Amino acid sequence: HLCKKRHFLISLFLSLVYRMSEQKGPSIAFIGGGAMATAIASGFLSSGKVSNASQIAIGEPFENQRKNLRNRFGDEIRLTDDNSEAIKNADIVFLAVKPQYIEKAMLSISKTIQPQQLVVSIAAGVTISTIERFLRNSPVIRVMPNTPAFVGEMASGYSLGSKATDEHRKLIAPLLEALGTSFELNESLLDAVTGLSGSGPAYVFIMIEAMSDGGVRCGLPRNVALRLAAQTVLGASKMVLELGKHPGELKDLVTSPGGTTIAGVHALEKAMFRAGVMDAVYAATKRSQELGHSDS
Repeated sequence: HLCKKRHFLISLFLSLVYRMSEQKGPSIAFIGGGAMATAIASGFLSSGKVSNASQIAIGEPFENQRKNLRNRFGDEIRLTDDNSEAIKNADIVFLAVKPQYIEKAMLSISKTIQPQQLVVSIAAGVTISTIERFLRNSPVIRVMPNTPAFVGEMASGYSLGSKATDEHRKLIAPLLEALGTSFELNESLLDAVTGLSGSGPAYVFIMIEAMSDGGVRCGLPRNVALRLAAQTVLGASKMVLELGKHPGELKDLVTSPGGTTIAGVHALEKAMFRAGVMDAVYAATKRSQELGHSDS
């Protein structure tokens, strides 16, 4: 009997060693397989933080979306319509559903999730206290990401729940940094992160589309106008991040007295462009706060 037990323990140890040698990074489960989950999973794989698609499981109720995920990630990814099955053996469980479905998602895993599994919520506006109320024994981290995770340029903020420790911080922070830029913040500021960077890509896409339309109106071919607009936004963003200068100072470098740029800037000011963008961030922030209050 002792020999059998010893043989079992040795076999278990060797299997763990083999697993660690074969895979890099944690095993991750997503509850919900929409755009944000797809972006984050893609980012983890392309960055090398997760070495193999077999380390990722996604619980997704819709068959068509599971087919899309299979086409994107290949046969190694584990897909299921059973959330409890998806989280088995996962080190990290991402709640990647829309806020109105978060309660149903949490109930679907509440009986099977283990205390050692880290829960990461990316549901806009849903507070840590709400998640902890349903998943009482789980360490929780709330993250507000954005879709540029698809290309390794995510901007995000995150906050730790009452049961999350420094070890959990050390687990999640490198994963988020591998996808772009991340800041640990007080949870009270995550609604503002939602309004600024969470929703921000949509504002930038509208701006790129509008700049492109302006180029077409002035005679440029559509494909040329679109590439010029997108590259201009990319280049300007890199200047802000890499030169360390205030955007107002960089704007002044482009605006020669009586020149073309100041004429364009004047047109933006007349259209209240600056105020419109500020209002968009504020409106999205307030909506995130409303979503949080509705589930409390």
